[in-house]
Amino acid sequence: MRNLCFVFIFLITISNVFAQKSNNDNIKKSFLELPRIEVVPITDTNTDRHYELYIKLPEGYSEKSNKKYPVLYFTDAMWHIEILSGTTEYLLEDAILVGISWQKDIDENLKREIGEHLSRYRDYSIRKSDNKEYQATYQYGQANNHLSFIRNDVFKYVENKYQTNENNRTYFGYSMGGEFGAYILLTQPDTFKNYILGSPSLHNDILLLSELKFKHKKLNANVLVSYGALEKELGANAEKFISMLTSRNDKSLLLKPVIIGGSHQTAFPMTAVKSMYWLSALIK
Repeated sequence: MRNLCFVFIFLITISNVFAQKSNNDNIKKSFLELPRIEVVPITDTNTDRHYELYIKLPEGYSEKSNKKYPVLYFTDAMWHIEILSGTTEYLLEDAILVGISWQKDIDENLKREIGEHLSRYRDYSIRKSDNKEYQATYQYGQANNHLSFIRNDVFKYVENKYQTNENNRTYFGYSMGGEFGAYILLTQPDTFKNYILGSPSLHNDILLLSELKFKHKKLNANVLVSYGALEKELGANAEKFISMLTSRNDKSLLLKPVIIGGSHQTAFPMTAVKSMYWLSALIK
């Protein structure tokens, strides 16, 4: 009798599990939307290329009409929005976040072949490739055009629309985004007050950057340069870049070198956290 009861209970349990699974299969699913983040289309007026801005306003923003907020701008918006949003929620509660997407209206065949991030190779790189085939596909070396887009179109939109402190802009870029940030720092340093250059993908760019290092007498910037302890080539180039900045003897430059445990991939999360902690002390 006891065995029959056990079998009966087992059959009921199995029946309930399958019924629950069947019910779950019929549930209408949705996508998670991050709170307080607006997606705004924007066009590069010089090239007619289309991008998006991911804009996150601080909690209680609408209740403080007289407050001017520092702004954290970052490239590779789709990759970085989640970790920067989560980190700043604790460390930079009063900052506006503005992520700049990759170009949206790219060739569909290239998008399928290379990925939606194709435009970052063009927009963040500072020199053309010697390989003609690669150059034709990726159109390397248009950092100057992308910088003009940020200065002329992105800043104009954000600073006309929101309560921003124009003298307290921060740039965050990782890998090629770090390369782009290094270029901005040396060519038009007044674009941002604070620069976070994570594992900058400099490779063969050191010579070109060294030619630019004295273009401006004073940089008037706070700069964090980081790299992973396991990044041999990128780490060596980051050290050269750090030495280059140090050799300027520029008292207007506050330089913070940071070595983070891990490889290029694994160093990224800690780069975001440590850099936001560093930044929180500067803009409070």
